Amino acid sequence: MSLKDMFKKRTLSPQEIKQAERVRKAKDTLLEFQAPEGLFQKCNCCGKPVYNEDLIENDYVCPVCGNYFRIRPKTRIAMVLDKDTFEEWDAKMDTSDPLNFPGYKNKLERQRSVTNLDEAVITGKGKILGKDVVIAVMGADFMMGSMGEVVGEKITRAVERATQMRLPIIIFTCSGGARMQEGIVSLMQMAKTSAALKRHDEAGLLYITVLTDPTTGGVTASFAMLGDVILAEPGALIGFAGPRVIEQTIGQKLPEGFQKAEFLLEHGFVDKIVERKKLRKVLVTIIRSCEYEQ
Repeated sequence: MSLKDMFKKRTLSPQEIKQAERVRKAKDTLLEFQAPEGLFQKCNCCGKPVYNEDLIENDYVCPVCGNYFRIRPKTRIAMVLDKDTFEEWDAKMDTSDPLNFPGYKNKLERQRSVTNLDEAVITGKGKILGKDVVIAVMGADFMMGSMGEVVGEKITRAVERATQMRLPIIIFTCSGGARMQEGIVSLMQMAKTSAALKRHDEAGLLYITVLTDPTTGGVTASFAMLGDVILAEPGALIGFAGPRVIEQTIGQKLPEGFQKAEFLLEHGFVDKIVERKKLRKVLVTIIRSCEYEQ
């Protein structure tokens, strides 16, 4: 075939047009795949559908690519604590609207209805392999885990009770930061939670943080990074401002993997990255090493 013939305009036959259309539709179907509710979940990383049963068995880690799914606070508690040992604290604390922010109360009601949660954190007491602990678990499902007055108060109370009971406290962070609808009241929680943790530290007691995806904003700038031991899940996004905001501010391209757990471990901000399957044993090993007087 000559070079001229290679670039010669060619008209497709009706059969070829139909075949091309079938191929296009097949590709669109794959790209737009939506996992049937209750049977599959679609991995946000590799895009593959994963059976819910396989996902649960694998602690909500994609068996195809190893991506960590975000999990709800109640699921996290069931995974970490011994069965039937969890006692929830401050479950029905009402969220106020200090600024009378337009639409905030309606948004809270919708969030409660959709997530079956009252707020973005669950706190309480339980056991890990027989060891008593106080635990606080945040979740992104409720307003992206943002910290408002109730979240800050529940965490502060949990820390104070842990101090009184002379127990270690473990906080699982997952948050987009301070809740803008509550303004300065939200920002005040950063100081309040940090002060409670300072008193816990002065009492000679242990505080462990487990940073999960995402941990950002005011939560990172306060209690998330104050742990005596700071653990993180693989691949978790951890930072203050988002990468795009930083790049636009400094006018430079950020390093590969910036604000990921592995990057923070390499630069000394995280003590250890722990897989979910190993987390219970790692936590109880740390607690036992402190030789608490119960």
